[in-house]
Amino acid sequence: MIELSSKLEGQSFTLYQLEDQLKPLGYSIGGNWDYDHGYFDYKIDDEVGYQFLRIPFQAVDGQLDSRGTTVKFGTPYLLSHKYQIGLDDNVHVGNANASFDQFSEPQDPDASFPEKYISIGKELVAELEATLLS
Repeated sequence: MIELSSKLEGQSFTLYQLEDQLKPLGYSIGGNWDYDHGYFDYKIDDEVGYQFLRIPFQAVDGQLDSRGTTVKFGTPYLLSHKYQIGLDDNVHVGNANASFDQFSEPQDPDASFPEKYISIGKELVAELEATLLS
């Protein structure tokens, strides 16, 4: 994980406004959100695993599934996830509902971030600042 300083840190926006402005730029809300916090993710590449720019946010007024929720940005960072190839050796099978987790565990959830994408991450943060703070 590589933190990138930004003028967006501590800035508040309505979640609707952010979704409206960031989705056309290629951002999505990461799948591991909760009612009080979440992440906007931009997939930079998937060369060896996945490389993302992640913008964390915290709800300051309301919950993420409510209308008019205001969120505040944290520090953007770059991260890599490298997933294992083949079958998961840590399968978790439920009993009562016959449920199972179909996703493989990461081979290295904090994989080193390729140097060549750091400048791209910085450019993406600058683009976000220009889009949201102008």
